[in-house]
Amino acid sequence: MGVKQQQGDGDQLWLFPEAQSARMGSGSTASARPGAGGEGGTQAAACEEWQASTVLAPARALTAYLMEEVCQRENLNQAYRRVKANKGAPGVDGMTVGELGTWLHEHKERLLASLRDGRYQPQPVRGVQIPKPGGGVRQLGIPTVVDRFVQQALLQVLEPLLDPTFSASSYGFRPRRSAHDALAKARQYVAEDRVIVVDLDLEKFFDRVNHDILMARLARRIADKRLLRIVRRFLQAGMMSNGVCVEREEGTPQGGPLSPLLANLLLDDLDRELERRGHCFCRYADDCNIYVQSQAAGERVLASVTKFLEGQLKLRINREKSAVAFVLERKFLGHRLLPGGGLGMAPVSLQRAKDRIRRITRRNRGVQLSRMISELNSFLVGWVTYFRYAACRGHLQDLDQWVRRKLRCVRLKQRKRARSMAEFLHSLGVPKNRSWTTAACGKGWWRMAASPAAHEAMPPAWFTAQGLVGLAERYAALQH
Repeated sequence: MGVKQQQGDGDQLWLFPEAQSARMGSGSTASARPGAGGEGGTQAAACEEWQASTVLAPARALTAYLMEEVCQRENLNQAYRRVKANKGAPGVDGMTVGELGTWLHEHKERLLASLRDGRYQPQPVRGVQIPKPGGGVRQLGIPTVVDRFVQQALLQVLEPLLDPTFSASSYGFRPRRSAHDALAKARQYVAEDRVIVVDLDLEKFFDRVNHDILMARLARRIADKRLLRIVRRFLQAGMMSNGVCVEREEGTPQGGPLSPLLANLLLDDLDRELERRGHCFCRYADDCNIYVQSQAAGERVLASVTKFLEGQLKLRINREKSAVAFVLERKFLGHRLLPGGGLGMAPVSLQRAKDRIRRITRRNRGVQLSRMISELNSFLVGWVTYFRYAACRGHLQDLDQWVRRKLRCVRLKQRKRARSMAEFLHSLGVPKNRSWTTAACGKGWWRMAASPAAHEAMPPAWFTAQGLVGLAERYAALQH
């Protein structure tokens, strides 16, 4: 049977000629055993080797043939759909997500052979720097589309094996866990009178990951040497920047599907050490907060954890951003924890939202007001949904007024001339003499947007009719 590609979007790529066994579950060895996966007819010696390894090390032996799991048809189909749904920019080879299906159709046999024998060689990642909200830049590494497809296939096999072993206090980039879960746990700690927080900031964490330490942690759980070799090659793949390929001896750049899982694997050592010491903490990726009851205890914890991270995991603490402080003075995942376990919005989060709104509502963009409102809605709905558990109704009401003034300013400037502006205001019910007075006043656009005539012509109900989402109303609806 040849390759079967579904008509239309190509979401189903039958990379195997026949259906494979179900994916390996907890305690199941069927799909990991040689001869039970896509290798059909594996030699008896390999089966005997597998049986012997299961007797000697039952837990680890189940992972000795994971590449057969990776190469299963169902797993590859799912990886293809996920990569296609995530879209994303091309890598160094320029291949787009839309071209991935055709490439797999033509090269599937060679790709699968290189995965099964561990010869797969990733291409360099494309280095991209993006500005960080707090200043500076964040280094991203964008793998090629094919490498993202392979990483996704690896992730879907590794995550069910590794994630259940992680700490319950780790919340970042894990299935069925979210930032709100981490905030709920942090609120519980503060409600128990742990109002001093040790706020740890890891300096360029994704750029500092030690490959040898990370691979040692992975090899503790995974026995398939082919998979381990491929993962190490992904870690060591060069970074192409400005036409120059730079070799990497450390770091797992953000941008690939595997990076978050590998980061959690490395930092699981930190979680276990904090649990061993009996600390109350929440970690979301490289953002870790430890809650204690006194400043002195916090200082001791910061010193000892810094020594552990820098000595055992070879990671660096950013001493300028890390601190021991009262919970009100620090932020966690964009929120501010309040005494008694309440939750508020961090001032910096409100400022970042305003910066984003300013970019969307620039008066010189030259786009229609309807498009500007649509872009605002896309941002504001997600933003207020994220902060739905914070006590921020007053902030949202003020922000609503500010957004409407920004849009009034845009709409008035779009009329350009005094006559056009006066006719616009008059068409919306403002008396003719007041319309002309406002249009010919000579004030700046921002001041005119706050004039009584502008408010009368474009009240909140007018913006609702234009489709603008009201933050305070949306927040109230989410509370119910």
